[in-house]
Amino acid sequence: MIAAVSLIAVLWLARPSGGAGPERVYVVKPADTLWSIASSHYAGDPREGIWKLRERNRLDGTMVRPGQRLTLPAS
Repeated sequence: MIAAVSLIAVLWLARPSGGAGPERVYVVKPADTLWSIASSHYAGDPREGIWKLRERNRLDGTMVRPGQRLTLPAS
């Protein structure tokens, strides 16, 4: 009984931390590449940022087109 009440209390009080920050949407501009987007939005090696962008947006390759909306995962 105590375990059940404790579990309910923990589940009720638990909140997402939001420590990494919210995801944002980025609209691709005419001269943008995944490399330039990753370089301007993520610190360190842009290849990691490109990987995050491709995974989050389910991109098959590295081509982006102007007007395309990309979700920028939290860093």
